[in-house]
Amino acid sequence: MKHWITICACSVFLLQACGQNTETKTESQKEERKVPQLPEIKRAYTLSDYLSENTDLNKDVDALFKTLDDTAVVAQLIMPAAGRLGNTPQSIKALIGKRVIGGVLMLNGTKTEFTSWISEFNELNTQNGNPGFLYSADAEPTLFNRKISGTPIVKKANEITSIAEVNQCADTIAANLKAIGINYNFAPVVDLSKNGTVGYRGFAKTEANNIPWSNAFIARMQEQGIIATAKHFPGHGLVSGDTHKSLQAIDGELKEVSTYPELIKKGLLSIMIGHLAVVNNPKYNTNGLPATCSKVIVTDLLRKELGFKGLIVTDAMNMGGVTAVKDNSVKAIEAGVDILLMPLDCMKSHAEILTKYRSDADFKAIVDTAAKRVLRMKLCAGAIK
Repeated sequence: MKHWITICACSVFLLQACGQNTETKTESQKEERKVPQLPEIKRAYTLSDYLSENTDLNKDVDALFKTLDDTAVVAQLIMPAAGRLGNTPQSIKALIGKRVIGGVLMLNGTKTEFTSWISEFNELNTQNGNPGFLYSADAEPTLFNRKISGTPIVKKANEITSIAEVNQCADTIAANLKAIGINYNFAPVVDLSKNGTVGYRGFAKTEANNIPWSNAFIARMQEQGIIATAKHFPGHGLVSGDTHKSLQAIDGELKEVSTYPELIKKGLLSIMIGHLAVVNNPKYNTNGLPATCSKVIVTDLLRKELGFKGLIVTDAMNMGGVTAVKDNSVKAIEAGVDILLMPLDCMKSHAEILTKYRSDADFKAIVDTAAKRVLRMKLCAGAIK
């Protein structure tokens, strides 16, 4: 009996020892993620390089892209917001740590806190081996002082009376954005003025001023290193409702598209797509989807017909005009957008895109192309050095 007890005791001891050894081995095999070493960028670029045929820039984009794993590639396409109407800075820091975002919209806060947050986000990116961010703002003349308090007062867009005032306003906005660390302005609004939600925010109070004044604002921004964005393609000015609340429809001809060719020709670097369906238009019908999720609008019309080569960003993906669309993040990327602005759940959007990226070669090619556009713009904006 004693002999049997001894054998059992030894067996238990050996099993415990094996279990402890296995546990120890498992723990020792866990390795922290190696922080990637981004390539050294030996050349300095400016925004004017983005649309140029620049062999050095192409090589630097490719070298940078090759250092990114698929998690980081998909992250380039996702931009949440930080501020009173967005995420807390702590939430943004968590997303940076998880490597699932490529930029941040600074949304309703003070100049002082935005400056501080950007500095903190930059430090975290460096620690995690992430490419630098595009930091954006809705710094339209009409909304500038409301979106970023503590900034010099500028005239609202529909109060401006001359192109000289447009330039003065743009200079003030650009200087303040640069001081904060923001390199991407979601302005100007180029919609016509009839819609109550967006009409007062652009230069179309006198329609003849819309294109030349918008071009002046864009040029002034981009000359000072701030990416400018015309919005809301294919046109929000002639619909009656508000895409913040629900999907709005352009009925028939896309009359406001005629605003964009001259802006593109002059070097516009970014266009925002509105959550606007198109109906009763055989060529551009979106079949009930918002333009943000429609390949016929984003790729066929904007990219191919109008020849736009800059960044395409969605309007906020938490707006009523798009939230009802199932798998809207994947659909928007499939449509051809480069950046998803303010997805309802960044982790979920990233996971959905990454899953399809790993299983669908055609979708992977779309994502890779979009990520390379974003990286190219980051290099030209000085976000990656």
